[in-house]
Amino acid sequence: MTIRCPLQISLRTLAATAAVHRGLWREKERSNFTLLGQIRIVTDFSGMGLAERPTDLHNKKDETDQTGTILVHAFSDLTYISPVVFLYLLKECYINGTCKATMKFRALQQQVYQVLHNNPQPGPATFVIQCLYILPIFGLYCEGFSHLIVSALRRYLKLGLNATDSLEAKDLAAQLFLDIVGGFVNHDERIVVKIVEIFDIKLDNVEKAMCQLKETTDSGCDAAKTFVEQYAFELIESQSYMTAVSLLEQFSIRQSGKNFLFSMIRNKEFKAADKWAIFMGKQMLCVLVQEYIDRNLLKHAYDIIKKNNLQQEFPDVYHKCKESSLKKLAEKGCWDVAEAKTNDDRQLIEYLVYLAMEAGYSEKVDELCDRYSLKGFLDVKVPEASHLHSRYLHLNELVVEHIIWVDNVDGLQNATCHIEGCKFVGVDCEWKPNYEKGSKPNKVSIMQIASEKMVFIFDLIKLFKDVPDILDNCLARILQSPRILKLGYNFQCDIKQLAHSYGELECFKQYEMLLDIQNVFKEPQGGLSGLAKKILGAGLNKTRRNSNWEQRPLTQNQLEYAALDAAVLVHIFLHVGSHSHPATVSEGHDKIEWKSQIVSRMDNVKKSKKGVRSKKKSRESKTDQHCQSS
Repeated sequence: MTIRCPLQISLRTLAATAAVHRGLWREKERSNFTLLGQIRIVTDFSGMGLAERPTDLHNKKDETDQTGTILVHAFSDLTYISPVVFLYLLKECYINGTCKATMKFRALQQQVYQVLHNNPQPGPATFVIQCLYILPIFGLYCEGFSHLIVSALRRYLKLGLNATDSLEAKDLAAQLFLDIVGGFVNHDERIVVKIVEIFDIKLDNVEKAMCQLKETTDSGCDAAKTFVEQYAFELIESQSYMTAVSLLEQFSIRQSGKNFLFSMIRNKEFKAADKWAIFMGKQMLCVLVQEYIDRNLLKHAYDIIKKNNLQQEFPDVYHKCKESSLKKLAEKGCWDVAEAKTNDDRQLIEYLVYLAMEAGYSEKVDELCDRYSLKGFLDVKVPEASHLHSRYLHLNELVVEHIIWVDNVDGLQNATCHIEGCKFVGVDCEWKPNYEKGSKPNKVSIMQIASEKMVFIFDLIKLFKDVPDILDNCLARILQSPRILKLGYNFQCDIKQLAHSYGELECFKQYEMLLDIQNVFKEPQGGLSGLAKKILGAGLNKTRRNSNWEQRPLTQNQLEYAALDAAVLVHIFLHVGSHSHPATVSEGHDKIEWKSQIVSRMDNVKKSKKGVRSKKKSRESKTDQHCQSS
């Protein structure tokens, strides 16, 4: 089979030419490296993500060097280099590189972009078209290399260089488009879209190419339009909707209507549907939004309304979507983010206040009403307390007798003595959220440790400031004790945050006997709240999760929230220990296995014991004396 290209050469001729050049290249490779360079990847990336250092291709002195290599073209002049030689060398560079494929692709893309400045004949754009005609003979490399050189050309054309070549190449690109669609040249449909977009091919270019091939006697652009429509129909039949839409948009063909739009939505091709509706105009956009609303796809409807300024056409939907977004943020406890999303819209602010009232978050209600002068809004009927109590688990249901705030030495030592007498405790921590992108998270503010009847809340910020050594010693005795089982929920994440916040302390760098409750239940849904609902019959109110944990004093609601998060772990564990089967598991299954989930990280304890034993001894003796006296 032959391909009709500007070079007018057959695949057999190309293959023979490649074979000749392959032999010449192998011979040349041994003595001359002017056409081939090498990149060695180092840790300091720059520019395209790579740092270049030329090396000898056969230099293997350091067999232990594990850094990857990328081979690249280093042409100084493409005047006498044919497309087939260029592509063969490109393939050799790719094959001999040892880095990951993505990194090699990016490096070679950069090199192809650079060599397009080196006088390829008859011009860069035409040179790339010739390469695209030849690439199918490279088999598996065809698709990747096609995207590579087309992307490089796209960058080159943005510079506006060699306009004459670009105009000539447009007709050749139109001919290539016909040959690909006609099945004479094998290329991926995505390449077809890139070709028509990069060269800005229109129907008159396609019509001109068809006339040159003498494939039509029809008049003008009608034949070209029919040809493109037929190809688009085939793409639609194969459900390649985005490709079909891109081509119809490029060739300004608007005949397909609502049925085409509905077909894309039914097949969940939402991006293609959006692109098509935007191309068709406001009327089709309104049809799209209404279809999304009818299918309860409010997020998609909201995005289209916002991006295309359709708020006036769909005011109720716009606010409904915004309210849905605010509700999701409120449920996650992201009240500050939700407030920012209102953009001072009074209707949305009032809805946010109502969400806070519904959640029983009285502090947030007062804060919002004061900030936005919502006088009289509190007269609105608040959800009944009994309704709120029935939805969430409360601390008094867990029979917690005391919540003890720990912010001084005596309190710290008393808490340590009590906890050391427990067989298991629940552990959690809280910190003030930071919503600024790219910024470091705030320090962990408090740490909660709960026994069956008591919850101690440690003011880590104050204790670290006042008595860092004693804090380090006391928490190490708890976290590193092999006699106390520490219960957490995703606590390994918390312990990393603790270590990051208080890097000077040793107590957070290792731990022993930690049981992550979420690992005991294979498919926990809804986080700790969902697990509590599954095991204890009621979930947790998480509205205060992202409140300001650095304020002092904490509100009573914050203290109860923090205490509940630690105490509920103890009661979930008691359920695990006292029940053979979880409530949702039928009889005949094994008991809940939890002992195998206990983890420790004490790698450095042996190394550090000798060095710190004498230093810790005096501090431990003081704490032991305090425990005995108390």
